[in-house]
Amino acid sequence: MQFNPEQFYHFYNIGNNKTKIFFCRENYLFFLRKVRIFMLPYCDIFSWCLMPNHFHFFINTDENLIDNALNKKIGTMLSSYTRAINIQEGRTGSLFREHSKAKPLDIGSPTGRDTVHRVSTRGTSTDEYPFICFNYIHQNPMKAGLVKKMEDWEFSSFKDYIGSRNGTLVNQSLAKELLDLPKDKKDFYEMSYKIINDDNIKGIF
Repeated sequence: MQFNPEQFYHFYNIGNNKTKIFFCRENYLFFLRKVRIFMLPYCDIFSWCLMPNHFHFFINTDENLIDNALNKKIGTMLSSYTRAINIQEGRTGSLFREHSKAKPLDIGSPTGRDTVHRVSTRGTSTDEYPFICFNYIHQNPMKAGLVKKMEDWEFSSFKDYIGSRNGTLVNQSLAKELLDLPKDKKDFYEMSYKIINDDNIKGIF
C-alpha cells in the first residue's frame, strides 16, 4: 500500500476471514479516536463508514506527505487496535487481512485537488470515481441491510453531512469544493440516495 501526496484514495480493510472487528459501540468509538490520532495529520477524510467486519475511508492525502509516513501510521494504528481487541476478546493473531487496500481514484487528473465533474451514476469515466466512492461509502450499511436509511447508521460520516451530528473527523468544506457536492442539505440528501450502478463500483476497488 503506497500513498502519494495530493491524491484521492479509497482506503479499506476487512476482518481476517471476514470475521468481526467491532464487537460493541465502544470499539467503534475507540477505532475512530485512533483514526484521528494516526491518520488526520497526513490526510483529509471526506467520507467514512465502519461496518461490523470492515471499514471504508475516502481520503485526500496532504500535499506535504513524505515517503511512507501515512502507510506506517496506518500499520501502527491497526496493530494497536488489534492488540486491544485481542485482550478484550481473549483471542490471538491477526484481526485484519494482512494487506490493507488503498485504491487511487483520481486517475484522470494530475492531483486530487482538481474539482471532480458532477457524476452520472451510469458513467464510467475515471473522473467520476471519487464521487461514486463518496456515496458508496455512505450507502454501505443500507445496502448491507443493517439499516433502512443511511442516517440510521451511527458509524458513518453521513450523519455529519446532513446536520444531525456535529462530527469533526471529515473535512466537509473541502469535500464539497473538490467533489462539487450540493451545499444545500436537502439537495445533498437527495443526491446521496441515488442508485449507483454496480459496474461503476468496481472502479473504486
